[in-house]
Amino acid sequence: MESERNDRTSGRKRAEGFPQPGVRKGLYEPRDSAGPEKGPEDTKTEARGGEKPDGAAAVADGSGFRLYTMTVIGQVEGHYLLPDNQKVTKYEHMLPALTEIEERPDIDGLLLLLNTVGGDVEAGLAIAEMIAGMTKPTVSLILGGGHSIGMPLAVSAKRSFIVPSATMMIHPVRINGLVIGVPQSFDAMRKMQDRILRFVCSHSRVPEEKLRDLIMKTDEIATDIGSVLSGEEAVGIGLIDEIGGLKDAIAALKAMKGAGAQRPPAAPFFGPT
Repeated sequence: MESERNDRTSGRKRAEGFPQPGVRKGLYEPRDSAGPEKGPEDTKTEARGGEKPDGAAAVADGSGFRLYTMTVIGQVEGHYLLPDNQKVTKYEHMLPALTEIEERPDIDGLLLLLNTVGGDVEAGLAIAEMIAGMTKPTVSLILGGGHSIGMPLAVSAKRSFIVPSATMMIHPVRINGLVIGVPQSFDAMRKMQDRILRFVCSHSRVPEEKLRDLIMKTDEIATDIGSVLSGEEAVGIGLIDEIGGLKDAIAALKAMKGAGAQRPPAAPFFGPT
């Protein structure tokens, strides 16, 4: 009975046009590829720019400026699959999509929307490094929360915004599973923490000493070490560039296209104290 119900549900999703697991189409379908004759529905899809992955959309305004939006939501999934009842951001989908955005001449900029609790360190840093290495204009906007590994993802863009109601939780690196109680284990954790701090300090204006103090605070969170920053506090310490919303983020993208995408000078990183 359960198998039949799953089959019916799967068939309904296919009929409604839901994306199928394990299948990822490009940002845009090729416009000049040879194939079967296109019907009315195919023409409508092409007029909208082709099908996109979940959480992504291409938008063009009247002036011809074309931005691409991507989302970092829920938990950033690492090398192990998370349960089906969790919202996740998959790095194996994000990395090739970012490459395609960088290479397509008909995309003028990337808008990254964040509402994430954090997740896997290596996967999050991989996405952040990809965004930081792009030559096209990039802007991030934190909506709701940009917690944990969401911090380097937020500052990876050339310009970062946070809405007034959003927060950012920053804390030391955590490790799940077996930890051997030897100095080498804690040294590895310290090096991992330094990798995150080095990236954040080199892509924002927050001083390293200030960031370390906030990460190691013991009187801010009842059940953890770290700090919870409001939007104004994140901007005040130089972690995020500006308080703003969607219209501010889009305006910044358009301004960057005309002026050339350049990142503001970052604070120096001196390593562990």
